[in-house]
Amino acid sequence: MRTRSIVYWVTTSLIAVETLAGGAMDLTHGRTGVVEGEPVVDVVTRLGYPTYVLTILGILKIPAALALLLPGLPRLKEWAYAGIVFELTVAAASQAGTRQAPMEIATPVMLAVLAASSWALRPASRKLEGRPSRSARP
Repeated sequence: MRTRSIVYWVTTSLIAVETLAGGAMDLTHGRTGVVEGEPVVDVVTRLGYPTYVLTILGILKIPAALALLLPGLPRLKEWAYAGIVFELTVAAASQAGTRQAPMEIATPVMLAVLAASSWALRPASRKLEGRPSRSARP
């Protein structure tokens, strides 16, 4: 059980930090000076998206990352995981659809697997309780 908890926190911390940093990069259009490489504006325009998509993604990624780390809020966590996996799979599909290098496609896929691993390993206290069946209702 202890190993599961450690792996959960490692995967959750990694995906939360990546999502938080990605949100900050999106909001600043990559002008933070923290990460070297191709500016995010160049990436999204190369993929055919308008630059305002970065603002939308940045606004959504930051609270999603925080939701993963905060205690409680199981429904919000479910939405955060869903949004993160959706964003990453769309990124991978966009990269593949524009025939980018295999590593450009593999990176969001690996991050989506990391997010899914965090979701699958989350402890009961961070899960959304199941709904009662219709037969159990009065």
